Amino acid sequence: MARAGYGSVLLGCALLLGVHPGAASAQDGNAFHNRIGPNLPSPTLSAPAMSDPSVPPLPSAASAALALSAVFAGGDKPLRSGLAWRIYEDRTDGTKPAIVARSEAAEPSFTLAPGSYVATVTYGFASASRRVVMAGQPASEQLKVSAGALKLSGAIGDVKLSPDQLAFSVFVPIGTNSEGRLVRSGVKAGELLRLPEGTYHVVSTYGGSNAIQRADLKVENGKVTDATLNHRAATLTLKLVAAEGAEAFAGTAFSVLTPGGDTIREAIGAFPQVTLAEGDYVLIARHDGQVYTREFKVESGLNRDVEVIAKAG
Repeated sequence: MARAGYGSVLLGCALLLGVHPGAASAQDGNAFHNRIGPNLPSPTLSAPAMSDPSVPPLPSAASAALALSAVFAGGDKPLRSGLAWRIYEDRTDGTKPAIVARSEAAEPSFTLAPGSYVATVTYGFASASRRVVMAGQPASEQLKVSAGALKLSGAIGDVKLSPDQLAFSVFVPIGTNSEGRLVRSGVKAGELLRLPEGTYHVVSTYGGSNAIQRADLKVENGKVTDATLNHRAATLTLKLVAAEGAEAFAGTAFSVLTPGGDTIREAIGAFPQVTLAEGDYVLIARHDGQVYTREFKVESGLNRDVEVIAKAG
């Protein structure tokens, strides 16, 4: 990309040699007169012309304003928030272009010297750019952004889950791999995630364990896709007790396993809480060198205590 503002300066040979064309002596003039003949007038030699301070110099090309705005592609609906504007040098020499100016205003105006630039706008993970040539006159450009947004939440049945219990990851499918490329992890419930239009794979994790739901969601240009992922899970309180309903032993180490022996969750305490997907599990409790076990079942939406009885032998 050619850098804006390049110019060329031509230097006369006399200046390069350090001789001013008006610096010839009177002797040089007489010699010239003798060569061209006495009947011809001698050339007039004068001192170098001096600039008149009363006459202002010709102005150089002036800076001018570039006004920018953004709309959703396929229409004229303006984007009013969530924008980040950058103005770069337009370079073709392979070097990294420098940022000339930036703004987060909805419709920014930049004062730019004559030259070529690249104006870019980002809207979340979506963006658009355009090459702009400034020639000393005000200009305006409108960039079109192909983007929409996702707004995610979770529920169990008809009960909405608290946002602090949920975390979402958003992927772009690649081929047959639904989780081909991670766009962003740790998305919060209710957060507006701005994305280029297209189809995305969303993974919702409830409670930080194995309560996971997945969905393929489409983001449409200029629209917000509001989606609720429904979990089938419950939150359980684990206890090691001497008898049913008795006080729980402190400092107990719990392990939650699948019937096949895979560890799902580990926790330590008198009554730690775990959130698990519905299904069958094995609970192991370790306390004072003793190991106790119990099988239990998780039913979606049924939050309850799971007690392990510390029986001798």
